[in-house]
Amino acid sequence: MPGDSVTSARRFPLGVNTWVWVSPLTDARLEELAPRVRDWGFDVIELPVENPGDWNPGHAARILRDLGLKASVVLVMGEGRELVAADRKTVVATQDYLGHVVDVAAEVGSATIAGPAYTSVGRVWRMDAAERRSRYVELRDNLGPVVDHAMASGVKIGVEPLNRYETSLINTVDQALTALDGLPSRGCGVALDVFHMNIEEQDIPAAIVRAAGRIAHVQVCGNDRGAPGADHLDWQGILAALCKADYGGPLVIESFTVENATIARAASIWRPLARSQDAIALDGRSFLARLVSTT
Repeated sequence: MPGDSVTSARRFPLGVNTWVWVSPLTDARLEELAPRVRDWGFDVIELPVENPGDWNPGHAARILRDLGLKASVVLVMGEGRELVAADRKTVVATQDYLGHVVDVAAEVGSATIAGPAYTSVGRVWRMDAAERRSRYVELRDNLGPVVDHAMASGVKIGVEPLNRYETSLINTVDQALTALDGLPSRGCGVALDVFHMNIEEQDIPAAIVRAAGRIAHVQVCGNDRGAPGADHLDWQGILAALCKADYGGPLVIESFTVENATIARAASIWRPLARSQDAIALDGRSFLARLVSTT
């Protein structure tokens, strides 16, 4: 059985992102999806905040409380959301947006907000070592006030490295650790996504271990964005590394639907990734549950 050799008393909560089915999330779709997610055995439902007002956090909190589900929240760096190499008005608007996401997370009970909290997804440019160092200083300066707000709200920001086709600023765990150095670990850490790590890290388990003490959140999927387990990733090594790094948060399946033109283009989803969207969640959870089982 997969994962039998992973010997740990740790119980990773298992979650799924609503992007598997819908973008943007709405109150009506959450009312439909949350009971199914609970009935399938998930512990956590992950809620993207694409734009303020897409869904009501107070209403979401009541739904999840009634179902006994926990929440995790992800931020979305769409066009025009920038914390570096941008004019002051843009930076302030981005800080305001991130502050709103922190408030949403606090209201729905999410311990973290996760995502590429530095530049809009798809923004790339060439930079030398000196400019990179300067941009990381700029990022710390501009993310700092949001981190302060997050700590005051009991929320941690997980900054996610993305692959080279989606950003040129932070691609690897080591770059993220360098960029965040000096920001308090209580309020800011690294969000790991194995899809991006599979492209950028030479050794995924080793990179996870290097992030020990700063891992805020973990998202999982197959190397092709499909269900975890139906792929070539070293899942036993990944889980063993997360245990070694003393990560105790959820493992959240993040995938996307080809049926939504906007999100399909943004995530480069050009074909179905499983026999159905439900299968991504169901097959992925089944695999992960076996993997983390200790009995």
